[in-house]
Amino acid sequence: MAKDAPPRWDRRMQQRLTRGEAAALGELYDRFAPLVHSQAHRMLDDEDAADLVTREVFHFVWENPGAYDPKQGSMRSWVAWLTHRRSVQRLRGTHGADGAGTGHRDALAAPADGSGADRQEADGSGADARERELEHLVRRATVAARADYIVASMPAPLRAALELAYVQRRDYRQTAADLGVTGEEARRRLRLGLQLLATANTHPQAGSSPPGYGHTP
Repeated sequence: MAKDAPPRWDRRMQQRLTRGEAAALGELYDRFAPLVHSQAHRMLDDEDAADLVTREVFHFVWENPGAYDPKQGSMRSWVAWLTHRRSVQRLRGTHGADGAGTGHRDALAAPADGSGADRQEADGSGADARERELEHLVRRATVAARADYIVASMPAPLRAALELAYVQRRDYRQTAADLGVTGEEARRRLRLGLQLLATANTHPQAGSSPPGYGHTP
């Protein structure tokens, strides 16, 4: 899994991309492509769509290296934010296209016997329901992506404890033994890891801008 790079690396990478060094793009891709693809796939649940988002994100980075500000945060967090934004745009676009197509077909099929107003009202209700469903889907995908990002970003000892307890289904005593720590230390790591994961459900304040995100496509 990709980890946050040192700030010096971030600044040098931006400078190399600004100079148009293809090798820099290759290095960036090798470092962050697994993160981008897994996050996009988690949000879109579609391999081809995740592949496309991955290409779009790195194309944007290549064309707009100046959109990243190293003073605001790591390049990893910026790339992750670009991935999230592009995935949400694609998610909305896909469902919006489906809704628009359905509405168009309904309009063509509207009867000429005076019941068109009823049909339009029904279509409006259906559109509202589709919008609510889409918003729910976007929120759920966003929380899942944030959880993935938090797990990938948290300190290795906390991540290892969570994987043992919740993936391999070991109790805290077995987790402690596998990690070579005391039971109390294992419980502490699990507690801290869960506290970090809980923030995936925390909605940012309106108007707030996460660090290192810069401009998005």
